[in-house]
Amino acid sequence: MRTIAVMNQKGGVGKTTTSVNLSAALAARGKRVELIDLDPQAHASLHLGLTFEKEFPSVYDVLVCDDSLESVRKQISENLWLVPAHLDLAAADFELASVFGRETILADKIKNDSLDFDYIIIDCPPSLGVLTLNALTAVEEVVIPLQPHFLALHGLSKLLETIELVAKRLNPKLHVSGVALCLFDARTTLALDVKADVQNFFAQHDNRPEAWKNVKVFDVNIRRNIRLAEAPSYGQSIFDYDPKSNGAEDYLKLAQEILDME
Repeated sequence: MRTIAVMNQKGGVGKTTTSVNLSAALAARGKRVELIDLDPQAHASLHLGLTFEKEFPSVYDVLVCDDSLESVRKQISENLWLVPAHLDLAAADFELASVFGRETILADKIKNDSLDFDYIIIDCPPSLGVLTLNALTAVEEVVIPLQPHFLALHGLSKLLETIELVAKRLNPKLHVSGVALCLFDARTTLALDVKADVQNFFAQHDNRPEAWKNVKVFDVNIRRNIRLAEAPSYGQSIFDYDPKSNGAEDYLKLAQEILDME
């Protein structure tokens, strides 16, 4: 089983879009996939059709109330399951502040889960609090979605420092497996320059920490695509909403690059 956290402390970089559509693409390739929405905004859950018109059990109950993953998990489609988030999750940082071992609650729940999956994908919040620490202690891999703009490298270096620290203190198996360029417009010089800068950044660090020693800057660029932006409002992945779009094509290619890492 491969466990992957999709994270970036900056919002608006395609993190949830990548979490949802990468999960759906892997499921379409015949892999059993569990997507865990760990973001209090619950955008991954909304993206897959859940609404907040009525209460439902969520990952909040897993972390705070000691419920099992099985009790809150929902099957979305063939090979794809969702552990949804709820707006209540915003209070989890406060409610878990005094709980011993709060950073490893999710890891323990995954270890004791009743179902086996080929992939567990976690959509992390755009912050570095208790929820993100739970994700980083529960997984072995991190995929970083990155928007090709001027400050991308600055934010990337800070994120890598955080992952390195967690790997040293809490989870020695943790490593960054890849960086995905999202919202990419190949017609702009900036996008091409940023991708080259990211590739050079990793190539020039000979004495890289183990946590990001073998990072792959994925070959596929997730192109800026209006169909990707529209799909969440219909509660569907890009493969249900428009399987012939550029967005669907790009996420299938990303899934294949991740599969090839096996």
